[in-house]
Amino acid sequence: MAGATAKFRQNFDQNKMDKFYGDQESFRELIFGFIEEFSEDSSESSCSSTFEFDDRAIIEEDVDEDENFSIVEESKAFWESQEDLLQTALCRTTSIEKTIRQATKEAVRDISSVGLDCACDKMVGNSCEICLKKEICNRLRNAGYSCVVCKSKWKKSPEIPSGEHTYLEVVQNSKGGKGEVKILIELNFRAQFEMARASEEYNRLINQLPEIFVGKFLRLQNLVKILCAASKKCMRERKMHIAPWRKYKYMLAKWHGSPDQQKVAPILSPVSRLGRATRPRTSMLTFDLVGSLQGIQCTTMIKVV
Repeated sequence: MAGATAKFRQNFDQNKMDKFYGDQESFRELIFGFIEEFSEDSSESSCSSTFEFDDRAIIEEDVDEDENFSIVEESKAFWESQEDLLQTALCRTTSIEKTIRQATKEAVRDISSVGLDCACDKMVGNSCEICLKKEICNRLRNAGYSCVVCKSKWKKSPEIPSGEHTYLEVVQNSKGGKGEVKILIELNFRAQFEMARASEEYNRLINQLPEIFVGKFLRLQNLVKILCAASKKCMRERKMHIAPWRKYKYMLAKWHGSPDQQKVAPILSPVSRLGRATRPRTSMLTFDLVGSLQGIQCTTMIKVV
């Protein structure tokens, strides 16, 4: 009986172990199958996520390229339009402006060939700016033009600093009898808009300006508006702030002046340029009159004695 019981237990344990190992093999196969399926799913999901990420990167890159292209095209269109506006404003001139411009250029040419000396201390390079404007004004007046030296002066404001400027102005009567026409003359017009860190597009625009501007105030105002918009665009593209003295209000204030009543230093005569001392001129009548007075004085003294 005891042997049978032991034999039954042995058979039971063997069956139990076989059943356990059999279940373990099936469980192991189940685990391996799940791992393989999970790895395949994860690889597919990782590939799909990678593809989705790459698609987003490509889309963002395309958007950046489109934005850069639109910015370049917008900048190109702006500078082309500014050049067209500038050429249109420069070409609109009247017959009065042409004649005054020609007379001004001739005066500048003559002064440059002869030279200009002055007695004041405000020198600009090899010449004096104040005396140069005064001399050109005198030459234009001698040519029959009503020319004056104007001076503009403005106070400081929250937008612009204070400043002053001088220029020439010719007042002419219109042919149609509509009244007086004021023609402004700016001898250094191009230099008023030059900038040190300007872009190539801005410099190309500035090089189209004349060195000497002769024209009405409305045409000058239009030019200042075009050039100030260009300078603002130039500074924005270079990611810089525009200086307050480059703004439209400050630039236009330069030519809002009135005739200058101050006396400037006299211009030296051609004889003084050669270093010769000038002697006062006297006539023969002066000597005769002095001699007569001396004779009268002597006779009077004799009678008194």
